[in-house]
Amino acid sequence: MNDKLARKPRERTAPAQVNGLAENKDAFITRTARILEPSLVEQIIRERQKLGIDDHDEVWEGVYVVPPIANNPHQHLVGALTGILFQVVVVEGRGQVQPGANVSDRRGQWEHSFRGPDVVVVLNDSRAIDCGTHWYGGPDFLIEIESPGDETPEKIPFYGRIQVRELLVVHRDTRQLRLYRHNGEALVLVGQSDKDDPIVLSSKVVPLSFRWESAREGPRTEVQRTGGKRKTWTV
Repeated sequence: MNDKLARKPRERTAPAQVNGLAENKDAFITRTARILEPSLVEQIIRERQKLGIDDHDEVWEGVYVVPPIANNPHQHLVGALTGILFQVVVVEGRGQVQPGANVSDRRGQWEHSFRGPDVVVVLNDSRAIDCGTHWYGGPDFLIEIESPGDETPEKIPFYGRIQVRELLVVHRDTRQLRLYRHNGEALVLVGQSDKDDPIVLSSKVVPLSFRWESAREGPRTEVQRTGGKRKTWTV
């Protein structure tokens, strides 16, 4: 692996000028870096693994990708949505729900190409194969919590190729919702729910609908149980 997204380390030399900007820890931090020295890439990956901070790292066709650190609001959403899906999928005997898992287009050597969605739903009749370390092929329903600066949109074609049936993208801050559904060739957008148009987005894979909602403390996500057993959650 010879590419890596990483925060620039602290400078220990006197501040230098880069494009007219003082370069030091407080004044200049690059958002991306291309590290072409293989030994340094391996060192960084080993250090992340040693510290246990590589849980959300991914590999995109051989390129090691480090997403933004998941903060408390991000994790709150993951936990809440996983809990709701657990009630309507696992408790009702429909399949499995996981708060994150490795998803790959390869059965073997999957470490060279995988993504780590925030919530994974695999139904009883799913085409996805449980390989222990990862799911080979597309799970039935995925959720991605989109954070500012991450590359969630760039992951959608991959999910389409492995035939994920539905993908729900929830923006962490604005709570904009986008629901994608596989049309036989790719994942396509079927609806967006946000402040300007808080429409209901109904899944055809899990018995839930999702809608943007306003609250005194800020935007929220309304989740409703569809079908015979009606119930509503606000997270």
